[in-house]
Amino acid sequence: METATAPNVSLSPSATQRRSSARRRAGSQVPDRRQLEAHNEALRAIRLYLKGRTAYDAFPVSFRVIALDTKLEVKKALECLLSQPPVVSAPLWNSAECKFAGMFTVSDIIHLIQYYYHTATYETAAADVETVRLEALRDIEKSLGVATPPLIREHPSASLYDAAKRLIQTHARRLPLLDNDTETGHEIIVSVLTQYRLLKFIAINCAHQISYLHMSLRKLGIGTYVTASPNSPVQEGEKSKDYNPYHPIATATLTTPVFDVVHMFSERGISAVPIIDENGIVVNLYETVDVITLIKSGAYQSLGLTIGEALNKRSADFPGVVICNSSDSLGYLIQLIKQRRVHRLVVVEGEKGRLLGIITLSDVLRYIVGDVGIGESVESTPNLSEIGTEL
Repeated sequence: METATAPNVSLSPSATQRRSSARRRAGSQVPDRRQLEAHNEALRAIRLYLKGRTAYDAFPVSFRVIALDTKLEVKKALECLLSQPPVVSAPLWNSAECKFAGMFTVSDIIHLIQYYYHTATYETAAADVETVRLEALRDIEKSLGVATPPLIREHPSASLYDAAKRLIQTHARRLPLLDNDTETGHEIIVSVLTQYRLLKFIAINCAHQISYLHMSLRKLGIGTYVTASPNSPVQEGEKSKDYNPYHPIATATLTTPVFDVVHMFSERGISAVPIIDENGIVVNLYETVDVITLIKSGAYQSLGLTIGEALNKRSADFPGVVICNSSDSLGYLIQLIKQRRVHRLVVVEGEKGRLLGIITLSDVLRYIVGDVGIGESVESTPNLSEIGTEL
């Protein structure tokens, strides 16, 4: 069986050249009926497989679960997230009521920074973060007008298909898996199913079906793309200080202040922003976790740095920006996610790598577990004999 091999597509902050490498391209932009049917059949086979497997099946051989008490101070919780190896989220536990209380993520820290920006000074923030507790975060979100994350959960014996649907319907990136203690009746946090873990499970166990997903990402509508060419002329009166030629994608440059990007994270509910030059060439990516790393010492003044200055403080083990082209196939993309452990891909065009779009794991998962295929109105019973059933 032929498998896709991920190219070397990492970008360092000072990268000026790209290495050309072979990648699996999608076939004709106008797929024939045979290709289309094989594509849809493969999708239905993957969905059927997920319906026959439980969340337990996606558990790694060895893992740990860090649960944080809601009475814990935010600063200590942040230290837990940044421990080795670092994690980007943790379940919350209400010890007074012995029950699950949601998730603590880097987005909570972004909202906290935003809150102090509007209500206090950096000095006040540095002092308050020593005492503010996790249980206060939801009230802070309400004061910012940020939607409270849904208190979702699922049982470990639920099918992976239902778990995936839950993630899509709630726009969540992770799904806590809870059981009940048979003696006490109290809830037990068993694990957390993430989008990445689910897609990796699909990549490993449905490799045969994935090999039939030859159609291009752009053709399938996976991801968010620039609505107009960055080089297209701007009508008189159209351009303003808020004009974004890469709409609807939020972008920044190396001279953009970190705090401006923090605003984007909080107000738009995103977790990464492509960093481009004056020609729209992608030079890096700034993520929410970069902000957390920047302020872990309590130096909130660091938020006044430019993106370029902040990137110089980034850990040397940063894996780089993973890019793809809109003509790449869905099958190639799924393999790339598994091999590079990526959570988003920047779509570029041209030899220099001009920004064209961005693809998140949510985009990929939403397409894979959707109800229909290309050109179909309802999901039909898959004929597995045509594409094989060895998973």
